[in-house]
Amino acid sequence: MKVKVTTLDSKAAGDITLADEVFGISPRADIVARVVNWQLAKRRAGTHKVKSRGEITATTAKMFRQKGTGRARHGAASVVQFRGGGVVHGPVVRDHGHSLPKKVRQLGLKSALSAKAAEGKIIVVDELKSGGKNGAKTAALKAKLAKLGAENALFIGGAELDDNFVRAASNIPFVDVLPQQGINVYDILRRDVLVLSKDAAAHLEERLK
Repeated sequence: MKVKVTTLDSKAAGDITLADEVFGISPRADIVARVVNWQLAKRRAGTHKVKSRGEITATTAKMFRQKGTGRARHGAASVVQFRGGGVVHGPVVRDHGHSLPKKVRQLGLKSALSAKAAEGKIIVVDELKSGGKNGAKTAALKAKLAKLGAENALFIGGAELDDNFVRAASNIPFVDVLPQQGINVYDILRRDVLVLSKDAAAHLEERLK
């Protein structure tokens, strides 16, 4: 698959061939859904907690005599029927994460990349560097992205990101910047356009072939 390479200033910078094994497969929506669910489950804190009957501080003395009152029989005040009592089968601190085979995760990433490629929403740039005297200026970068058609985009750079570019992009809504090792299915799907540096494209092909 041949794709034009551009600069952040929207100037032509040659062509690049993207591997069909990574960017040209038939997307599997079911696999993508599994990977997204796996990602979101891993990020859940799992710190929700309520007190059970055994954790309630309350008297264990019998509330009233067993017989003769006309009321239901009751013992400790910590039982679930009373206000301030324990909760039955309530949430406890736990890890919501689950395992997912590596091949499934790889197929999900390939599917997400191929779906963006099929929609024509992958842009390859020569490098993600915001140089010049206005290198770290948000307004200058925002104007460049509007011209590039990447106002709602995920940017994937090389192993190391340019500080000026990250600083300028951090204040732009709907724009995310990640190093090549941080690319993931969820972030690809939540943005309209995927912008890859040439280094990132090469890294993905090497990692997923």
